Amino acid sequence: MLKTWGRPHNREGTYGPWTEVTTATDGTNDLVYFTTLCQVLLLNLGESPFYGNLGIPAHPSVVTQVFPDYYVAYTQQVFAPYFGNLLISKRQTAAPAYNVNVTTHTGVKLNASVPVPY
Repeated sequence: MLKTWGRPHNREGTYGPWTEVTTATDGTNDLVYFTTLCQVLLLNLGESPFYGNLGIPAHPSVVTQVFPDYYVAYTQQVFAPYFGNLLISKRQTAAPAYNVNVTTHTGVKLNASVPVPY
């Protein structure tokens, strides 16, 4: 059984409470990996003790106005085996953000908009 924690982001720009996500009753870990992927996109590079090689250099990216495409592509490559299809794309908004679209191995479609913290 896998477990992760995530904080949902709402439209007002604030984060909700930490929420535990565990393996589903049917044994699938799709939500665990999806939540972990979204949380990794919120990490600064090297911030996590578990995913030290993942994260994005958010503050330097915002200062230079250059999206961290290399780091996002690397994160997509790391998480791709856990899903049937995974696409992370830039949102065309004033504040930097990414759209995460996933199709699980069972055909369920999940999506989220992940803001880049700065």
